[in-house]
Amino acid sequence: MTTRIGVFGANGRMGRMLVKAIAENSESALAAAGCRRGSTVVGQDAGVLAGLGALGVRVSERPADVLAADVAIDFTMPEATLVHALAAAAAGTPLVVGTTGLSNEQEAELSSLATTVPIVYAPNMSVGVNLLLALVEQVAATLDDAWDIEIVEMHHNRKVDAPSGTAVGLGRAAAAGRGRHFDDVAVLSREGHTGPRETGQIGFATLRGGDVVGEHTVVFAGPSERVELGHRAGGRHIFANGAVTAARWVVGREPRLYSMRDVLGL
Repeated sequence: MTTRIGVFGANGRMGRMLVKAIAENSESALAAAGCRRGSTVVGQDAGVLAGLGALGVRVSERPADVLAADVAIDFTMPEATLVHALAAAAAGTPLVVGTTGLSNEQEAELSSLATTVPIVYAPNMSVGVNLLLALVEQVAATLDDAWDIEIVEMHHNRKVDAPSGTAVGLGRAAAAGRGRHFDDVAVLSREGHTGPRETGQIGFATLRGGDVVGEHTVVFAGPSERVELGHRAGGRHIFANGAVTAARWVVGREPRLYSMRDVLGL
């Protein structure tokens, strides 16, 4: 059965990749494409914008048009994502959210809306990263506080949020493995005279430069030895392909906030 998918932000970099991934998936079809109000691409063919040639789907500035599908995908900005999620809940349309940089309050609002309509929300849609999340939680549960946890991430020079959503997700997985609340142990940056590292902290280091798609390493530094788990993305298409997989999976599910680990059965 073909899944009809709507794409928010279809004129953006990820949006164009999503349009391409949907078009290349034999079990999905692009049903609608959206952009921000007043954009110069309103009315243009989404396939042409994605470099595919005409698909017969015109870009709309109305969220309701994007939600007239079996499911919608959103890789936009936090504020826009919440507007789209509210509209999706009202329309009863399942939603897949790959937007990063949501605050705790925005994540809580998304979770509340998921009581009305099923939502898949993940900081990273790739299979490899979600396997890494599961491994990090398992290793953190196995190693005690004598092993310090540090997370290093690097992305391209145009990324606007730091640490990345994936890095934060890895930190949350490590905290869960240790049975700790993330906000109690996370140190998102260090500067100046910080004093000795406190036991149990989960530290972050953020690098930005060039055209790096995404690199993440979780370091478990113990007495006289170190374990490192990592992932390197070779192209953004892996996120688009994962989002299409999630979109097909979430249709018909009960209202709830799901993760990619749910989608992949990890």
